[in-house]
Amino acid sequence: FENRGKAKSKLIIGYLSNDFRNHPVAHLMRSLFGLHNREEFEIFCYSYGKEDKSSYRKKIKADCDRFIDIRYMPHDAAAKKIYEDRVDILVELMGYTTDSRLEICALRPAPVQASYLGYPGTTGAKYMDYIITDRIVTPEKDTCFYSEKPVWLPHCYQVNDHRQAIAGIEYTRADFGLPADVFIFCSFNQAYKIEPVIFDVWMNILRRVPQSILWLLEGGDAVRKNLLNEAVSRGIDAKRLIFSQRLPKQKHLARQKLADLILDTRIYNGHTTSSDALWAGVPLITLRGAHFPARVSASILTAVGLPELITDSLKEYGDLAVRLAENPDELDALRQKLAENRLKYPLFDTPRFVRNMENAYKEMWDIFAKGEVPRSIRVKETF
Repeated sequence: FENRGKAKSKLIIGYLSNDFRNHPVAHLMRSLFGLHNREEFEIFCYSYGKEDKSSYRKKIKADCDRFIDIRYMPHDAAAKKIYEDRVDILVELMGYTTDSRLEICALRPAPVQASYLGYPGTTGAKYMDYIITDRIVTPEKDTCFYSEKPVWLPHCYQVNDHRQAIAGIEYTRADFGLPADVFIFCSFNQAYKIEPVIFDVWMNILRRVPQSILWLLEGGDAVRKNLLNEAVSRGIDAKRLIFSQRLPKQKHLARQKLADLILDTRIYNGHTTSSDALWAGVPLITLRGAHFPARVSASILTAVGLPELITDSLKEYGDLAVRLAENPDELDALRQKLAENRLKYPLFDTPRFVRNMENAYKEMWDIFAKGEVPRSIRVKETF
């Protein structure tokens, strides 16, 4: 890369992923690619995931300058392709998630390499220069646990799609077997995120709010059986846990409006799931944890102007859930505040997010061009 540090009229940004398809990463990123400033950046997407013909894949393909399918290329050939395309900054979107190919990055095909979005934590890899993050999920005191240098975006690190459609269907509770006269607590996180400690808290909330149910996402017979057994063992009637099947995203967002309050998971928060709830207009309470995936909802809520829904202990979390269930005026006020903030605050302002991301790329490149080693970056908004 000796001759690559010269001043350039445009930086080539390469995004590398298996998930340019109907997947939560694409749900979040769909609008990002088309919003990049083409006077300063060229956008290449390197895909090694399947062609699912989804609207997400079609949109991403249309919005990037080049979409390169490397699914059938060996790691070394894929790395050579990225190198020959003269990608300046390679943004790896997978980490250690299913079907990832970090081996491509290990071959160092780009002079600057950054980890982002798909894996909420450090790769521990010397070949990743940066992790794109924020100061809530990665506080300064935790950077000693990261192999990468942090690039702190000014608001939430998680991009969101400001054009995400919600089906224009007015669902009723009866459509999903939900009782008409109860308070609906809801968690649509995947079942693996539900562990005994938070489940204890949820069951205690149901105990304290007798006219309430917990609405969950179907996860298979074993999930249903185990959760119902655990509820009964804690003295909660199995009928108070109601499961619903997965739906296409637009319909899923529309039905979520039926929930009164979202209960976040603990060790691994909702990420896309939490943004989805807020986009649908439903308040969410979270417990701020001690590591990246346990702090994402706190970052999300801060970026939408609802820090009062962040708690710091299991007791505070449970008490807040019960208080909101027992005080409809307070909950209604929160719904109204969310409705007002949704399109004004940074969380769902995708153009603003992309400008901040571009500022991050420029600073990363400036450090490289000067021959300096990667260092922590605090991205400043310049608009």
